Amino acid sequence: MNRKSRFGRRSFMKKSAAGVIGAGIAAGSGWAQTAQEEKQAPLKIKEYRTLGRTGFKVSDIGAGSIMDEGVLSAALDAGVNYIDTAEEYPGHHKVVANVMKDRDRKSVFISTKLIVEEDKSKEGFLKRARKCLEELNMEYVDCLMMHSAETVESLSTEGFHGAMDELKAEGRIRYVGVSNHGSFWFKDSEETMGKVLLAAAEDGRFDVFLLAYNFLQMDQAEEVLKAASKKNIGTALMKTTPVALYHSIKSSVERMEKEGKEIDPFYTEGVKRYQDKYDRAQGFLKKYNLQNPKEIKAAAVKFVLSNPDVSTVTCLAKTYEDMEGFLRLSGTKLTKPDQAKLDAYREGCGELYCRHACGECEPQCPHGVPVNTIMRYHHYFTAQGREKEAMLKYANIPGVKADVCGSCNGPCESACPYNVPIQGKLILAHTQLTMP
Repeated sequence: MNRKSRFGRRSFMKKSAAGVIGAGIAAGSGWAQTAQEEKQAPLKIKEYRTLGRTGFKVSDIGAGSIMDEGVLSAALDAGVNYIDTAEEYPGHHKVVANVMKDRDRKSVFISTKLIVEEDKSKEGFLKRARKCLEELNMEYVDCLMMHSAETVESLSTEGFHGAMDELKAEGRIRYVGVSNHGSFWFKDSEETMGKVLLAAAEDGRFDVFLLAYNFLQMDQAEEVLKAASKKNIGTALMKTTPVALYHSIKSSVERMEKEGKEIDPFYTEGVKRYQDKYDRAQGFLKKYNLQNPKEIKAAAVKFVLSNPDVSTVTCLAKTYEDMEGFLRLSGTKLTKPDQAKLDAYREGCGELYCRHACGECEPQCPHGVPVNTIMRYHHYFTAQGREKEAMLKYANIPGVKADVCGSCNGPCESACPYNVPIQGKLILAHTQLTMP
């Protein structure tokens, strides 16, 4: 652990023990709180919710793929007791194993995930599930999910359910879940997140859902959340803070220019269209004093926490400061000023965000570009700091990638109901995700 990490953890633990958050630190973090609120707010989870039919009381703030052992450990010390992981998160099982080594296993709900691959046999799923358990160094996981189920048909994969039944009988898993990121291939674009998860609710064999839900992407998710509540299915959220990534993309272009790299003319035009939309949003940002994106981030988390059908919100924290910001939001609800900020952001900046699991534009692509998947990998790269993983995933996409977008007339953009400059974003994504 380096000096900066030691200092960050020491600061975090001091605040957690004393229950006092200094105004100076809060101002630096950008998580909007008054000085009086900070003095009264211990770094502890303040609300626990029942995770559907599992009966487990999970913290309203959960942990996603946090790769820093110190940060994850500090989160658990503060009362976080839901961890989401997956076989596809490189090295994360080991992080969780190390953090959980000397802790009460029964006090934390741990969920991992398996993708439905070409080998759909029961034996194949059993082998991979046991490998997960070995990597986690655990006798059991609380929930084993079907990772990113893309179609209704995939929900009925016999090998998966056969393996789950056997693992349950062995006491190696307790519950079964499913996650959804939207469709992968353009030909399956009608299989939206809503369609797949509503079918999963009717299926009856899934106890927990992991889905995308935020203030810019509500309709499908809210329908799923209501259906899950009626069926007593637990719900965990991802992609809850859709803050525009313009600065990251702009800096990438500037870096390429500085390094003398050739930039495709259409690439430049794509950036220009994206910049035009961003520039038009500046009036809204100034009007509502939304210059700090972390203010929107805090309001966005409050938005999803205000939905009673939500069990837990999985958060990605790279630093102790990030974790502090999330913990301060535990037990909070959306206020009228918060709602006003989100409304303004939606009106002024909503066109800058490509909706996760949307897929509306994919049927119009003449080349069959998996838009939804590429945008998800680009989100990993730009927003989550998972650069190497995102580049590897992009490289492993079979068939057509976004390199064909530069010579296209862009029917995807005209098909987008949210007016996202998606063609330009795809070209940017291709440039950033392509390995040198």
